[in-house]
Amino acid sequence: MGHAMNSEDLLQHYAQGVRRFAKADLPKVNLNLQDLSHIDLSYANLSKATLHGALLLCAKLNHINLENAKMIGVELSGANLSHANLFNALLSSSELTGASLQDANLQGVTLNYSVLRGTNLRNANLSRANLKGVDLSGADLWGANLHQADLSGAILDNTLMPNGKFADLD
Repeated sequence: MGHAMNSEDLLQHYAQGVRRFAKADLPKVNLNLQDLSHIDLSYANLSKATLHGALLLCAKLNHINLENAKMIGVELSGANLSHANLFNALLSSSELTGASLQDANLQGVTLNYSVLRGTNLRNANLSRANLKGVDLSGADLWGANLHQADLSGAILDNTLMPNGKFADLD
């Protein structure tokens, strides 16, 4: 994919003010509890990475590979994850308010009890996703694939559904 590096390299460069790590190859990297806000990891490979409690506010993560990543309680508000691969990723109790996941692969993702208020999920693949108790208030799911997704207990206030209609609040 891109240039290989480890978590120590990334954190050292980030601490020195570097934010652009596009195409970085970081499979299985452990970045738990790290503040990486405004980082650019576009097209990077973080498959099987561990990012529990990480702060990735307004991060540029388009086309990133986060397949099978473990990211419980991660903060992704305002992040750009368009075209990202989050196949089977674990993002329970995470914050994604205002994030863009347009055209993302979220097949089999676990997002239970996460907040996705105002999130762009247009044309995202959410088949078999665990969306139990997720707050999707004001989210845009137009054209999204929700086949076999579990939306039990989800908050759908003013949510644009895949068929282009707003969720029935009755």
